[in-house]
Amino acid sequence: MKALITGITGQDGSYLAELLLSKGYEVFGMVRRSSSENFERINSFKNDLSLVQADLLDELSLIKIMEEIQPDEIYNLAAMSFVPTSWTQPILTGEFTAIGVVRMLEAMRRACPGAKFYQASSSEMFGKVREVPQTENTPFYPRSPYGVSKAFGHYITVNYRESYNLFAASGILFNHESPRRGKEFVTRKVTDGVARIKLGLSKELRLGNLDAERDWGFAGDYVEAMWLMLQHHTPDDFVVATGKMHSVRDLCRCAFECAGLDWEQYVRTDPALVRPAEVEELLGDSSKARSVLNWQPRVSFEELVQKMVEADLERVSKEL
Repeated sequence: MKALITGITGQDGSYLAELLLSKGYEVFGMVRRSSSENFERINSFKNDLSLVQADLLDELSLIKIMEEIQPDEIYNLAAMSFVPTSWTQPILTGEFTAIGVVRMLEAMRRACPGAKFYQASSSEMFGKVREVPQTENTPFYPRSPYGVSKAFGHYITVNYRESYNLFAASGILFNHESPRRGKEFVTRKVTDGVARIKLGLSKELRLGNLDAERDWGFAGDYVEAMWLMLQHHTPDDFVVATGKMHSVRDLCRCAFECAGLDWEQYVRTDPALVRPAEVEELLGDSSKARSVLNWQPRVSFEELVQKMVEADLERVSKEL
């Protein structure tokens, strides 16, 4: 089996590549040609992969690699993925995260229509939520250029599935974290901050809205759900979530406790870090994925935070 992964150097791409390699796949990772290539997340198994150059902004490059590889499965994980940046670069976000999906689907339709396609949809599409918890049938109300772009990508995947009879599935993934998460995301910002405070490199941690609540899971569990969606006999859309919600305040309390510290002594709120339009309450109902795909999350919120704090303590200690 051959799999093509876009966004392979990101958190999800690296975990998915490891999973597929463990299952005996030949894995191709799509990377953009850039002056600064960052392969940190895949360095330990990079020699087991085939990296190919193409770009979501260039449809011809996508058609070319799909014609050459003829993949059995395509996982479209690449996107402008950091929500705050989507406010400062809304047009580029739309090009990558929305129109980029059309380019991928068109390339697949022309070059390898028999392949199976996975689209990385997002809980950010729910935005100003219409109901709690959110299911596959909950209406979208995105609250950022990122969320709007993801909603487009989601619906165009459904459209191509129904119009061209392609095997195209979408995973509506709720927040999923790991030690490989980028430092700009709040979970990693907190665990990195804890490590720096514990080791005497910082005195405080500045955050935005402490009351925002998220359904946080472990990225390693969630990439398994992606794979299971493409093993199902029919393409469909699935919410992937833990069904448990925690606030940023809970995250701080748990992370600082892992290092034996009292979070209230170090965390400061900064109005400049609050989003223009906040998404307050994301809670996923993954009943369909659990029953149809036999998927379930294995790592608890507390275990996830501990993994991240321990990894950051080890990494930051090497900077001393």
